[in-house]
Amino acid sequence: MPEQSFIAVVGSANVDLTTFNDVFPRPGETIFGQKFDLGFGGKGANQAVASRLCGASVAMIAKVGSDLFGPATIKNFQSQGIDASHVRIAEGVSSGVAPIFVEPGGQNRIIVVKGANDTLSPEDVDAAAPLLQKADTIVMQFEIPLRTVYHTIRFAEARGIRSIVNPAPAQAVDFKQLSGADYFIPNETEAELITGIPVHSLEDATKCANFLLRQGMKRIVLTLGERGALLAGPERTELIPAFKVNAVDTTGAGDAFIGSFAVFLGEGMQEKEALTRANLYAALSTTKIGTQKSFCNRADFEREWQVHSTRL
Repeated sequence: MPEQSFIAVVGSANVDLTTFNDVFPRPGETIFGQKFDLGFGGKGANQAVASRLCGASVAMIAKVGSDLFGPATIKNFQSQGIDASHVRIAEGVSSGVAPIFVEPGGQNRIIVVKGANDTLSPEDVDAAAPLLQKADTIVMQFEIPLRTVYHTIRFAEARGIRSIVNPAPAQAVDFKQLSGADYFIPNETEAELITGIPVHSLEDATKCANFLLRQGMKRIVLTLGERGALLAGPERTELIPAFKVNAVDTTGAGDAFIGSFAVFLGEGMQEKEALTRANLYAALSTTKIGTQKSFCNRADFEREWQVHSTRL
């Protein structure tokens, strides 16, 4: 087993409220759903849990609300073995929640209410500096204020710490402020919304990635679902193929990818192998219902890797 890496996640913590049904209501209509699932989520928290299950030491820097979900979220981090000493309660604010609607094929629609996540500030990052500066990698998303993301990128760059930015959910960005990140990892929809370039094919994805490189990004990993992940950097552009599985719920697959990728890089794996492994880890998460509950541990992953890697 490689030396344990230390991943710090500066990001969101939500509670996921997932409804499964064949159809969804029209305006003014009430219908019965088939199934419901409540679980801990938020892109930041999901990525932290994925990293922890992959074998890393993990710390979370986040804000939760002063409601039923806040203390429960902190307890969930602690039960997972994640350092939650810098997960603070924002008084008078709700926790972040994410109502999720899943179709029979596994495709999902998500509405995120940021709540306390929107109070995570640069000052909170600075307060966690003694912990953060020990990290191999700092991971961020866009469910927290952009000014906090930008500040954290500068923090990491100044200290020579690898940083990964997942621009989800997508919004208008200042490319100059993002240029210090080592990896910028959007999916197809996020890439299109940020750049204005449609991403419907591999050729489109390549054009989009090259545009982002011209804006000053160091390395782009554009995730393409069942087609895999496109890696683009100054030296090369390469498609890392996906693994075929029987997907039942794609919720959280992107977070599984990023959390595991951070760990594999932190353990010293070559970039291509880290991405290939992250593709499989993400694919395996789609074979189970839920977000964090769908992520496998490292031992189970290694068994699956032994089976699937022979097919590469």
